[in-house]
Amino acid sequence: MKLRSPEAFWLLKNGIINSYPSLQEDTQCDIAVIGAGITGALISHALHRAGYNTVVIDKKDVANGSSSATTSLLQYEIDTMMVDLARMIGEEGAVACYQAGVQSLRTLEKLVAKEKLDGGFELKRSLQVAHSRAAVPKLLKEFFFRKKHGFEVTWLSSEEIWERYKMDSFPGILSKEGASIDAFRFAHELLHKNSRRGLRVYDHTAIQDITYGDRIIIQTENGHRVECKRVVFCTGYEALSMFREKYAAIHSTFACVTEQDINLYDQLKNIILWDTGNPYVYMRTTDDKRLLVGGEDIKYKYDRISDKLKGQKGEKLAKKTRQLFPALRFTEDYNWAGAFGVTKDGLPYIGKHPRYKNALFVLGFGGNGITFSIQGMNLVLKLLAGEDDPLLHYYRFDR
Repeated sequence: MKLRSPEAFWLLKNGIINSYPSLQEDTQCDIAVIGAGITGALISHALHRAGYNTVVIDKKDVANGSSSATTSLLQYEIDTMMVDLARMIGEEGAVACYQAGVQSLRTLEKLVAKEKLDGGFELKRSLQVAHSRAAVPKLLKEFFFRKKHGFEVTWLSSEEIWERYKMDSFPGILSKEGASIDAFRFAHELLHKNSRRGLRVYDHTAIQDITYGDRIIIQTENGHRVECKRVVFCTGYEALSMFREKYAAIHSTFACVTEQDINLYDQLKNIILWDTGNPYVYMRTTDDKRLLVGGEDIKYKYDRISDKLKGQKGEKLAKKTRQLFPALRFTEDYNWAGAFGVTKDGLPYIGKHPRYKNALFVLGFGGNGITFSIQGMNLVLKLLAGEDDPLLHYYRFDR
Protein backbone atom coordinates (compact mmCIF):
# COMPACT_ATOMS: atom_id res chain seq x y z
CA MET A 1 0.00 0.00 0.00
CA LYS A 2 1.32 3.43 -0.97
CA LEU A 3 0.29 6.01 1.63
CA ARG A 4 0.21 9.67 0.70
CA SER A 5 -0.69 12.79 2.67
CA PRO A 6 -3.83 14.65 1.55
CA GLU A 7 -1.89 17.91 1.70
CA ALA A 8 -0.53 19.67 -1.40
CA PHE A 9 3.11 19.11 -2.34
CA TRP A 10 4.36 22.61 -1.50
CA LEU A 11 3.02 22.42 2.04
CA LEU A 12 4.66 19.04 2.54
CA LYS A 13 7.92 20.24 1.01
CA ASN A 14 8.16 23.43 3.07
CA GLY A 15 6.26 22.70 6.28
CA ILE A 16 5.10 25.56 8.48
CA ILE A 17 7.47 28.40 7.62
CA ASN A 18 6.07 31.29 9.68
CA SER A 19 3.09 31.66 11.99
CA TYR A 20 1.17 34.80 12.89
CA PRO A 21 -1.22 35.74 15.70
CA SER A 22 -4.96 35.91 15.30
CA LEU A 23 -6.53 39.32 15.81
CA GLN A 24 -7.22 39.70 19.55
CA GLU A 25 -8.17 43.40 19.76
CA ASP A 26 -9.93 46.16 17.84
CA THR A 27 -7.64 47.99 15.43
CA GLN A 28 -7.54 50.64 12.72
CA CYS A 29 -5.63 50.97 9.47
CA ASP A 30 -5.70 52.68 6.09
CA ILE A 31 -6.24 49.47 4.11
CA ALA A 32 -7.18 45.92 5.06
CA VAL A 33 -6.07 43.17 2.69
CA ILE A 34 -8.26 40.08 2.88
CA GLY A 35 -6.31 36.96 1.96
CA ALA A 36 -2.73 36.02 2.84
CA GLY A 37 -1.80 33.92 -0.16
CA ILE A 38 0.62 35.03 -2.85
CA THR A 39 -1.84 37.67 -4.13
CA GLY A 40 -2.29 39.14 -0.66
CA ALA A 41 1.48 39.04 -0.11
CA LEU A 42 2.15 40.96 -3.34
CA ILE A 43 -0.63 43.52 -2.88
CA SER A 44 0.18 44.19 0.78
CA HIS A 45 3.85 44.60 -0.18
CA ALA A 46 2.96 47.28 -2.72
CA LEU A 47 0.65 49.05 -0.26
CA HIS A 48 3.07 48.91 2.66
CA ARG A 49 5.98 50.16 0.56
CA ALA A 50 3.77 53.00 -0.71
CA GLY A 51 3.21 54.18 2.86
CA TYR A 52 -0.28 52.86 3.56
CA ASN A 53 -0.94 51.57 7.07
CA THR A 54 -1.91 48.04 6.04
CA VAL A 55 -3.34 45.01 7.81
CA VAL A 56 -3.51 41.50 6.27
CA ILE A 57 -6.21 39.08 7.44
CA ASP A 58 -6.72 35.41 6.60
CA LYS A 59 -9.08 32.82 8.06
CA LYS A 60 -6.50 30.06 7.58
CA ASP A 61 -2.74 29.79 7.96
CA VAL A 62 -0.74 32.01 5.63
CA ALA A 63 -0.65 30.69 2.03
CA ASN A 64 -2.63 27.56 2.94
CA GLY A 65 -5.23 28.03 0.21
CA SER A 66 -4.54 28.03 -3.51
CA SER A 67 -0.94 29.15 -2.94
CA SER A 68 -0.12 25.76 -1.45
CA ALA A 69 -1.80 23.87 -4.30
CA THR A 70 -0.80 25.88 -7.37
CA THR A 71 1.69 24.38 -9.80
CA SER A 72 3.12 27.90 -10.20
CA LEU A 73 3.96 28.02 -13.89
CA LEU A 74 4.46 31.68 -14.70
CA GLN A 75 3.45 32.48 -18.26
CA TYR A 76 2.82 35.74 -20.05
CA GLU A 77 0.43 33.76 -22.22
CA ILE A 78 -3.22 33.86 -21.20
CA ASP A 79 -5.46 30.77 -21.23
CA THR A 80 -7.23 32.38 -24.20
CA MET A 81 -4.99 32.53 -27.29
CA MET A 82 -4.17 36.06 -28.41
CA VAL A 83 -5.90 35.55 -31.76
CA ASP A 84 -9.11 34.59 -29.93
CA LEU A 85 -8.75 37.34 -27.34
CA ALA A 86 -8.41 39.87 -30.16
CA ARG A 87 -11.85 38.85 -31.43
CA MET A 88 -13.28 39.31 -27.94
CA ILE A 89 -11.75 42.63 -26.87
CA GLY A 90 -10.00 43.96 -29.98
CA GLU A 91 -6.48 43.51 -31.25
CA GLU A 92 -5.09 46.46 -29.28
CA GLY A 93 -6.49 45.10 -26.04
CA ALA A 94 -5.28 41.57 -26.64
CA VAL A 95 -1.74 42.76 -27.35
CA ALA A 96 -1.80 45.00 -24.26
CA CYS A 97 -2.88 42.12 -22.01
CA TYR A 98 -0.18 39.83 -23.37
CA GLN A 99 2.46 42.55 -23.07
CA ALA A 100 1.41 43.11 -19.46
CA GLY A 101 2.12 39.43 -18.86
CA VAL A 102 5.67 39.83 -20.15
CA GLN A 103 6.18 42.89 -17.99
CA SER A 104 4.87 41.11 -14.89
CA LEU A 105 7.62 38.49 -15.18
CA ARG A 106 10.22 41.25 -15.32
CA THR A 107 8.61 42.99 -12.35
CA LEU A 108 8.76 39.79 -10.32
CA GLU A 109 12.39 39.21 -11.28
CA LYS A 110 13.28 42.70 -10.02
CA LEU A 111 11.27 42.21 -6.82
CA VAL A 112 13.03 38.93 -6.04
CA ALA A 113 16.43 40.56 -6.57
CA LYS A 114 15.66 43.76 -4.65
CA GLU A 115 14.14 42.01 -1.65
CA LYS A 116 16.71 39.17 -1.74
CA LEU A 117 13.97 36.56 -1.83
CA ASP A 118 14.32 32.94 -2.84
CA GLY A 119 10.90 31.39 -3.25
CA GLY A 120 12.17 28.96 -5.86
CA PHE A 121 11.94 31.64 -8.57
CA GLU A 122 13.60 30.66 -11.85
CA LEU A 123 13.41 32.28 -15.26
CA LYS A 124 12.57 29.76 -17.97
CA ARG A 125 11.27 29.52 -21.49
CA SER A 126 7.68 28.56 -22.27
CA LEU A 127 6.83 25.85 -24.79
CA GLN A 128 3.24 25.41 -25.92
CA VAL A 129 2.71 22.42 -28.21
CA ALA A 130 -0.30 21.41 -30.27
CA HIS A 131 -2.18 18.59 -28.55
CA SER A 132 -3.23 17.06 -31.88
CA ARG A 133 -2.45 17.29 -35.57
CA ALA A 134 -5.71 19.19 -36.10
CA ALA A 135 -4.60 21.84 -33.58
CA VAL A 136 -1.37 22.68 -35.44
CA PRO A 137 -2.78 25.23 -37.96
CA LYS A 138 -4.40 27.36 -35.26
CA LEU A 139 -1.29 27.32 -33.10
CA LEU A 140 0.76 28.34 -36.16
CA LYS A 141 -1.66 31.23 -36.71
CA GLU A 142 -1.13 32.22 -33.08
CA PHE A 143 2.63 32.11 -33.64
CA PHE A 144 2.49 34.52 -36.57
CA PHE A 145 0.10 36.81 -34.68
CA ARG A 146 2.50 37.06 -31.73
CA LYS A 147 5.46 37.48 -34.09
CA LYS A 148 3.65 40.33 -35.83
CA HIS A 149 3.30 42.18 -32.53
CA GLY A 150 6.92 41.83 -31.47
CA PHE A 151 6.84 38.88 -29.09
CA GLU A 152 10.03 36.82 -28.98
CA VAL A 153 8.78 33.45 -30.22
CA THR A 154 10.20 30.60 -32.28
CA TRP A 155 8.31 27.87 -34.12
CA LEU A 156 9.71 24.44 -33.29
CA SER A 157 9.03 21.40 -35.42
CA SER A 158 8.40 17.99 -33.86
CA GLU A 159 11.95 17.02 -34.78
CA GLU A 160 13.43 20.10 -33.08
CA ILE A 161 11.36 19.48 -29.94
CA TRP A 162 12.63 15.91 -29.80
CA GLU A 163 16.22 16.99 -30.33
CA ARG A 164 16.08 19.59 -27.55
CA TYR A 165 13.78 18.00 -24.98
CA LYS A 166 13.38 14.31 -25.88
CA MET A 167 9.69 15.09 -26.19
CA ASP A 168 7.51 13.23 -28.71
CA SER A 169 4.94 15.88 -29.64
CA PHE A 170 3.38 17.92 -32.40
CA PRO A 171 5.01 21.29 -33.24
CA GLY A 172 4.78 24.26 -30.90
CA ILE A 173 5.66 27.83 -29.94
CA LEU A 174 8.78 28.45 -27.87
CA SER A 175 8.57 31.77 -26.04
CA LYS A 176 11.57 33.50 -24.52
CA GLU A 177 9.64 34.64 -21.43
CA GLY A 178 8.50 32.26 -18.73
CA ALA A 179 9.31 31.32 -15.15
CA SER A 180 8.41 29.09 -12.24
CA ILE A 181 8.19 29.68 -8.51
CA ASP A 182 7.27 28.09 -5.20
CA ALA A 183 4.27 30.32 -4.49
CA PHE A 184 3.84 28.99 -0.96
CA ARG A 185 7.42 29.77 0.07
CA PHE A 186 7.48 33.07 -1.80
CA ALA A 187 4.31 34.32 -0.08
CA HIS A 188 5.73 33.39 3.31
CA GLU A 189 9.05 35.09 2.61
CA LEU A 190 7.50 38.32 1.37
CA LEU A 191 4.96 38.57 4.20
CA HIS A 192 7.61 37.82 6.80
CA LYS A 193 9.97 40.44 5.43
CA ASN A 194 7.25 43.08 5.46
CA SER A 195 5.97 42.07 8.90
CA ARG A 196 9.42 42.89 10.23
CA ARG A 197 8.99 46.33 8.67
CA GLY A 198 5.67 46.93 10.40
CA LEU A 199 3.08 45.21 8.22
CA ARG A 200 0.48 43.61 10.49
CA VAL A 201 -0.49 40.07 9.53
CA TYR A 202 -3.23 38.08 11.29
CA ASP A 203 -4.04 34.49 10.44
CA HIS A 204 -6.83 32.28 11.85
CA THR A 205 -9.00 35.39 11.83
CA ALA A 206 -12.36 34.65 10.24
CA ILE A 207 -14.59 37.53 9.15
CA GLN A 208 -18.23 37.54 10.27
CA ASP A 209 -19.44 40.73 8.57
CA ILE A 210 -18.25 43.81 6.69
CA THR A 211 -20.01 47.19 6.68
CA TYR A 212 -19.17 49.29 3.61
CA GLY A 213 -19.19 53.08 3.55
CA ASP A 214 -16.90 56.08 3.98
CA ARG A 215 -15.31 54.01 6.75
CA ILE A 216 -15.32 50.23 6.46
CA ILE A 217 -15.95 48.09 9.55
CA ILE A 218 -14.74 44.48 9.47
CA GLN A 219 -16.24 42.37 12.24
CA THR A 220 -14.40 39.15 13.10
CA GLU A 221 -16.00 35.98 14.39
CA ASN A 222 -14.24 36.31 17.73
CA GLY A 223 -15.80 39.72 18.39
CA HIS A 224 -13.11 42.17 17.30
CA ARG A 225 -13.26 44.79 14.57
CA VAL A 226 -10.98 46.41 12.06
CA GLU A 227 -11.83 49.96 10.99
CA CYS A 228 -10.27 51.05 7.70
CA LYS A 229 -10.64 53.42 4.76
CA ARG A 230 -10.36 50.75 2.07
CA VAL A 231 -10.44 46.98 1.80
CA VAL A 232 -8.77 44.90 -0.91
CA PHE A 233 -10.02 41.38 -1.54
CA CYS A 234 -7.28 38.93 -2.61
CA THR A 235 -9.29 35.76 -2.03
CA GLY A 236 -9.50 34.26 -5.52
CA TYR A 237 -12.49 32.11 -6.35
CA GLU A 238 -13.85 32.39 -2.78
CA ALA A 239 -14.82 36.00 -3.55
CA LEU A 240 -17.30 34.80 -6.18
CA SER A 241 -19.89 34.17 -3.46
CA MET A 242 -20.07 37.95 -2.95
CA PHE A 243 -21.63 38.54 -6.37
CA ARG A 244 -25.01 37.83 -7.92
CA GLU A 245 -23.35 37.71 -11.33
CA LYS A 246 -21.47 34.61 -12.41
CA TYR A 247 -18.14 36.16 -13.22
CA ALA A 248 -16.26 32.87 -13.33
CA ALA A 249 -16.74 29.12 -13.19
CA ILE A 250 -14.86 27.13 -10.57
CA HIS A 251 -12.86 24.12 -11.67
CA SER A 252 -10.88 21.51 -9.80
CA THR A 253 -7.47 20.70 -11.22
CA PHE A 254 -5.18 17.81 -10.40
CA ALA A 255 -1.43 17.51 -10.11
CA CYS A 256 1.26 14.99 -9.35
CA VAL A 257 5.00 15.21 -8.87
CA THR A 258 7.75 12.67 -9.43
CA GLU A 259 10.45 11.50 -7.11
CA GLN A 260 13.61 13.60 -7.07
CA ASP A 261 16.42 13.48 -9.62
CA ILE A 262 14.43 12.71 -12.76
CA ASN A 263 16.62 11.44 -15.56
CA LEU A 264 15.60 14.18 -18.06
CA TYR A 265 16.13 17.05 -15.62
CA ASP A 266 18.92 18.66 -17.67
CA GLN A 267 16.71 18.74 -20.78
CA LEU A 268 13.62 20.08 -18.98
CA LYS A 269 14.94 22.34 -16.22
CA ASN A 270 14.84 25.55 -18.27
CA ILE A 271 11.34 25.31 -19.73
CA ILE A 272 7.71 25.21 -18.70
CA LEU A 273 5.48 23.07 -20.92
CA TRP A 274 1.79 23.08 -21.80
CA ASP A 275 -0.40 22.03 -24.70
CA THR A 276 -3.45 23.36 -26.53
CA GLY A 277 -5.91 20.81 -25.15
CA ASN A 278 -9.04 21.73 -23.22
CA PRO A 279 -8.28 21.17 -20.43
CA TYR A 280 -4.60 21.44 -21.17
CA VAL A 281 -1.76 19.49 -19.59
CA TYR A 282 1.04 21.55 -18.10
CA MET A 283 4.36 20.70 -16.48
CA ARG A 284 7.55 22.08 -15.03
CA THR A 285 10.55 20.97 -13.02
CA THR A 286 10.98 21.97 -9.39
CA ASP A 287 14.07 23.32 -7.68
CA ASP A 288 14.64 19.92 -6.05
CA LYS A 289 14.78 18.18 -9.45
CA ARG A 290 11.31 16.72 -9.76
CA LEU A 291 8.84 16.94 -12.63
CA LEU A 292 5.47 18.42 -11.67
CA VAL A 293 2.50 17.75 -13.96
CA GLY A 294 -0.99 19.23 -13.79
CA GLY A 295 -4.31 19.10 -15.65
CA GLU A 296 -7.32 16.78 -15.97
CA ASP A 297 -9.61 19.61 -14.81
CA ILE A 298 -13.23 18.93 -13.89
CA LYS A 299 -16.13 21.04 -12.68
CA TYR A 300 -15.53 22.03 -9.06
CA LYS A 301 -16.64 19.48 -6.46
CA TYR A 302 -18.00 21.17 -3.34
CA ASP A 303 -17.57 18.00 -1.32
CA ARG A 304 -14.10 16.66 -0.64
CA ILE A 305 -12.28 15.14 -3.59
CA SER A 306 -11.54 11.53 -2.75
CA ASP A 307 -8.07 10.07 -2.64
CA LYS A 308 -9.28 7.54 -5.19
CA LEU A 309 -10.16 10.27 -7.72
CA LYS A 310 -6.86 12.06 -7.12
CA GLY A 311 -5.08 8.76 -7.67
CA GLN A 312 -6.96 8.11 -10.92
CA LYS A 313 -6.23 11.60 -12.20
CA GLY A 314 -2.60 11.26 -11.19
CA GLU A 315 -2.34 8.02 -13.17
CA LYS A 316 -3.82 9.72 -16.25
CA LEU A 317 -1.37 12.60 -15.97
CA ALA A 318 1.51 10.17 -15.56
CA LYS A 319 0.36 8.21 -18.63
CA LYS A 320 0.19 11.36 -20.77
CA THR A 321 3.62 12.42 -19.55
CA ARG A 322 5.16 9.04 -20.41
CA GLN A 323 3.66 9.27 -23.90
CA LEU A 324 5.27 12.68 -24.38
CA PHE A 325 8.59 11.60 -22.88
CA PRO A 326 9.25 7.93 -23.73
CA ALA A 327 12.69 8.03 -22.09
CA LEU A 328 11.45 9.56 -18.81
CA ARG A 329 11.49 7.38 -15.70
CA PHE A 330 8.26 8.67 -14.15
CA THR A 331 7.70 7.53 -10.57
CA GLU A 332 4.98 9.47 -8.80
CA ASP A 333 5.77 10.72 -5.29
CA TYR A 334 2.70 12.85 -4.45
CA ASN A 335 -0.62 13.83 -5.98
CA TRP A 336 -3.15 16.48 -4.96
CA ALA A 337 -6.00 18.67 -6.17
CA GLY A 338 -6.74 22.39 -6.13
CA ALA A 339 -9.49 24.78 -7.21
CA PHE A 340 -9.39 27.87 -9.40
CA GLY A 341 -11.74 30.24 -11.20
CA VAL A 342 -12.07 30.40 -14.97
CA THR A 343 -13.39 33.44 -16.85
CA LYS A 344 -14.82 33.40 -20.37
CA ASP A 345 -12.00 35.54 -21.77
CA GLY A 346 -9.18 34.24 -19.58
CA LEU A 347 -8.71 37.67 -17.96
CA PRO A 348 -8.82 38.59 -14.25
CA TYR A 349 -11.10 40.95 -12.39
CA ILE A 350 -9.15 43.83 -10.93
CA GLY A 351 -10.84 47.01 -9.78
CA LYS A 352 -13.97 48.32 -8.09
CA HIS A 353 -17.43 46.76 -7.90
CA PRO A 354 -20.48 49.08 -7.73
CA ARG A 355 -22.10 47.26 -4.80
CA TYR A 356 -19.09 47.52 -2.48
CA LYS A 357 -18.10 51.08 -1.63
CA ASN A 358 -14.39 51.64 -1.02
CA ALA A 359 -13.59 48.01 -1.81
CA LEU A 360 -11.11 46.84 -4.44
CA PHE A 361 -10.71 43.35 -5.87
CA VAL A 362 -7.64 41.57 -7.22
CA LEU A 363 -9.00 38.26 -8.49
CA GLY A 364 -6.43 36.63 -10.75
CA PHE A 365 -8.39 33.79 -12.26
CA GLY A 366 -7.23 31.13 -14.72
CA GLY A 367 -3.78 29.71 -15.26
CA ASN A 368 -2.18 33.15 -14.93
CA GLY A 369 -3.31 34.07 -11.43
CA ILE A 370 0.16 34.95 -10.16
CA THR A 371 1.14 37.12 -13.13
CA PHE A 372 -2.23 38.90 -12.89
CA SER A 373 -1.58 39.50 -9.18
CA ILE A 374 1.78 41.06 -10.03
CA GLN A 375 -0.02 43.43 -12.39
CA GLY A 376 -2.48 44.11 -9.57
CA MET A 377 0.29 45.66 -7.44
CA ASN A 378 0.57 48.62 -9.80
CA LEU A 379 -3.13 48.74 -10.68
CA VAL A 380 -4.24 48.96 -7.04
CA LEU A 381 -1.88 51.86 -6.40
CA LYS A 382 -3.27 53.63 -9.47
CA LEU A 383 -6.85 53.09 -8.32
CA LEU A 384 -6.04 54.51 -4.89
CA ALA A 385 -4.40 57.54 -6.50
CA GLY A 386 -7.40 58.10 -8.81
CA GLU A 387 -5.33 57.31 -11.89
CA ASP A 388 -6.41 55.29 -14.91
CA ASP A 389 -4.73 52.45 -16.77
CA PRO A 390 -5.85 50.73 -19.99
CA LEU A 391 -5.71 47.35 -18.26
CA LEU A 392 -8.40 48.44 -15.80
CA HIS A 393 -10.79 48.69 -18.74
CA TYR A 394 -10.10 45.12 -19.85
CA TYR A 395 -10.15 43.73 -16.28
CA ARG A 396 -13.32 45.55 -15.13
CA PHE A 397 -16.34 43.76 -13.68
CA ASP A 398 -18.91 45.11 -16.17
CA ARG A 399 -17.08 43.98 -19.30
